[in-house]
Amino acid sequence: MALRIFYDKDADLGRLQGRTVAIVGYGSQGHAHAQNLHRSGVNVVVGLRKDSPSVAKAKAAGLRVATVDQAAREADVVMMTLPDETMAEIYHREIEPNLQPGNYLAVAHGFNVHFGQIKPAEGVNVFMVAPKGPGHTVRSQYEQGRGVPALVAVHADPSGDTLQIALAYAKGIGAGRAGIIETNFREETETDLFGEQAVLCGGLTALMQAGYETLVEAGYAPEMAYFECIHEVKLIVDLIYEAGMANMRYSVSNTAEYGDLTRGPRVVDAAAKERMREILREIQTGAFAREFIIENRVGRPSFDALRREAAEHELEKVGAKLRGLMPWLAENRLVDRSRN
Repeated sequence: MALRIFYDKDADLGRLQGRTVAIVGYGSQGHAHAQNLHRSGVNVVVGLRKDSPSVAKAKAAGLRVATVDQAAREADVVMMTLPDETMAEIYHREIEPNLQPGNYLAVAHGFNVHFGQIKPAEGVNVFMVAPKGPGHTVRSQYEQGRGVPALVAVHADPSGDTLQIALAYAKGIGAGRAGIIETNFREETETDLFGEQAVLCGGLTALMQAGYETLVEAGYAPEMAYFECIHEVKLIVDLIYEAGMANMRYSVSNTAEYGDLTRGPRVVDAAAKERMREILREIQTGAFAREFIIENRVGRPSFDALRREAAEHELEKVGAKLRGLMPWLAENRLVDRSRN
């Protein structure tokens, strides 16, 4: 099937006029979706529990706030931007009882729908709009008149216009400025999990940490190890982001390029690729989803221990000290925990 990409010209924001869109959750994605849609002229209500610290943040941004069940009850479109581990419980308790036939249920990641934790009633339209970037980037790009590309998929379409509603939503958050790519729930969920685990978060951070440790264990200064294996990653990634790997290799020295082409495959070799295939199989079979769901049901003992261990690693202390010498890094931060 040919890949379909939509832009602003292909989406009609008018399809959301006269409708109320509820954004349930106000984290990284939630705050961006809510604020961008609001700025695009959409009637938005943010659904939060009464004691959520995000209530004040949403109100400070000029948004209307209601409890989750109230927001779901009055909305025509309900977008859940909740953590994967809590989404199903909140859906079953506060959203599902308030959905009416013809309503639209939306997610920004297909995990719970694809793995069967959420099974909407037959009369409910279900779609996904998944920006290919963190929410803080979705918000900052919108404010600059740009956008972050997004994936769009339809899971259920009893009303016959779910794709058009999804495209209008995607346009409202700015994705139509960059490109809205049509996919399906399975493809989005499984590729997203794989990218996070094997490359973007898991693979990259493990590689950076192993490089840091290798240099420090060999007697080099921790500060030098941090600069070489962590700080400068952004410089390389920016070049790749701009115009691909060839652009990065054009920009670096011949020494760096030769080392890249001859030594890189020794680090990430055939054995590493086979381990990637194993990770992909765990995702495809649902093994990872079951592990993650069970881990959260029993109180996250392993998750919390691993998070604590990672936060206490020496490289975090060294990095904090070095970033303190570069105060400009804190200017115009994407993540400001007091606001978003």
